[in-house]
Amino acid sequence: MSRMQLLIDVGNGRTKFGLATQETILERREHPTRELSPDAVREVTRGWDFEKAVICSVVPKVLPAFREVFADRLIELRHDAPLGIGIRYPRPETIGADRLANAVALAHMHGAPGIVIDFGTAVTFDILSADKCYIGGVIAPGLRLMTDYLHERTALLPSVDLREPETAIGQSTEGAILAGAAIGYRGMVKGILEALKKELGSKDAHVVATGGDSEWIISGMDEEILTDPDLTLHGLRLVGNLRAPL
Repeated sequence: MSRMQLLIDVGNGRTKFGLATQETILERREHPTRELSPDAVREVTRGWDFEKAVICSVVPKVLPAFREVFADRLIELRHDAPLGIGIRYPRPETIGADRLANAVALAHMHGAPGIVIDFGTAVTFDILSADKCYIGGVIAPGLRLMTDYLHERTALLPSVDLREPETAIGQSTEGAILAGAAIGYRGMVKGILEALKKELGSKDAHVVATGGDSEWIISGMDEEILTDPDLTLHGLRLVGNLRAPL
């Protein structure tokens, strides 16, 4: 049996699949989450040979499809699974599995104390203490959620394709929305980071960003922030490494 493992990160919009060894991710595939079914899972993973599958999901209704396909080869990341980090949080069962995966990757690959910023449908900040314990986080609306909401809830504001604004002072409705999205969103991220670092008591906390818009947003910020689009998958890989062979 191959010692490979399948990594599955189920997001609200898309699901990421990775084929990995214990040390690295070799191949990646994606599929729209709303179109997942047992047959779709089999098709996406066709040709991949692996010993176990490790999953984190923010969409509970799709889990039965993975359970049907992988049965006892499926490891579902949970707060009470071996993670290699501690948890100091009042109700650990309410922490999103993807957020725990990010914290695991932060601890093992970058160090503690630290903060992960995950730019998805929502933007989440997850905090790791100096002794490598998950201690809480922040949830705010995602960038596209904010701009889409403006369009959907107003009569005259258009939908825009996100990009860097030409100027801070918008010379058109579209330019004004782009300025609000880019400059305003970066300001929110910076403000949250400052508050978190102050509360952590560490100006030198490791900060890592992941998610669809992470590189674009971080590129315009004067902050020491690493970006890693595979951070969540790496967290799943590390959790898989902690489990005994099947």
